[in-house]
Amino acid sequence: MILNRITRVCLLLAPALVLVGCNPFSQADSMMDEYVERVARVLDTEPVRSELPPLERLPRRRDRRLEMPELDMDILDFLSLYGCQLQYVVGERNSVMGRVMDPLNRLRYELRFIEAAGECLPDIDREDLKASLQDAIESKRDSLPVAVWNATWGAEEIETLFTLSKGHFPVAAEANPISDLSADVGRLNNTLDDLLAGQVEHSLDYVGEVHQRWQAEHRAGQLLNSANLLITRLDDASAILRTRLDGRPLCFDGKPNNQSDIVRNMFFSVYIDRIQPYMSDVSRAREVLIRPLSEMAQVQSEVMPEAFREWSSRHLALDDEAGIWRELDRAMAVHTEHWQALLEQCGLRPGA
Repeated sequence: MILNRITRVCLLLAPALVLVGCNPFSQADSMMDEYVERVARVLDTEPVRSELPPLERLPRRRDRRLEMPELDMDILDFLSLYGCQLQYVVGERNSVMGRVMDPLNRLRYELRFIEAAGECLPDIDREDLKASLQDAIESKRDSLPVAVWNATWGAEEIETLFTLSKGHFPVAAEANPISDLSADVGRLNNTLDDLLAGQVEHSLDYVGEVHQRWQAEHRAGQLLNSANLLITRLDDASAILRTRLDGRPLCFDGKPNNQSDIVRNMFFSVYIDRIQPYMSDVSRAREVLIRPLSEMAQVQSEVMPEAFREWSSRHLALDDEAGIWRELDRAMAVHTEHWQALLEQCGLRPGA
């Protein structure tokens, strides 16, 4: 393959060409391809790289967004004429701009309505109007989970965060590329817990900044791409190791030889020094970012659309047996076990 020839040329001309971008370990995909090739090379076999299975994209917005229940417009018009702060809230909703609110502003409106209506209620003398307003408050509280969902998983901005078109999670990133995103989701989850528990006195001013960061980052999608890449390439390398384990031993009578020295050196210089740190980075990022995102979905499971539920089980849930993250754990564990078994044939098992 062309990629293999390029890699061989880079290795022959290193380190000079590394300076001009020929380092296969600088990007996740080339690093994992190179790893499979080196495992095959030191074990005297041909490398076989499987096709990466396609990942399912985040469900379309129309399949994620929920229909928001509406109050009877006659009641709203009537309430808007009564007075108190509620008239301004209802007037905003009835305006031209209010009819096309984005999900976050709609959530803000719902919270303002509940708060303003509650403050207005003691000042109303007419029992029929008081009853109508009380019904309106209860209706808004009942539909609040829908507004919350639309302002989180139904928001347009989250589509960029989960896009699969921006490559893989970076190799050996100098700074923590997900720290702000993780803090955002953690704060948002605390707010959601309160809102869904009926505590509506919350400012959502910071959520706009959260949405802006979602729209500027691609880290969740990159992590999904990297998990998919690691699973596939680790399985490829494990198959090579398994073939050797099932065939001629690397060493006889547990005595190292020239080939075992080459294998051991590759194990430490590539697998331990390059591959394992990247696996650790992806696993750590999963805990820091994917876990709180998964919690943001699960806390809203009662209103979660079915199309999203299926996608979430595969791509967000950390403990789902059919999920990508359990597959990654399995692939890493099996690969480590195969390496230990192979090196143990030569008395070189790590940690022994």
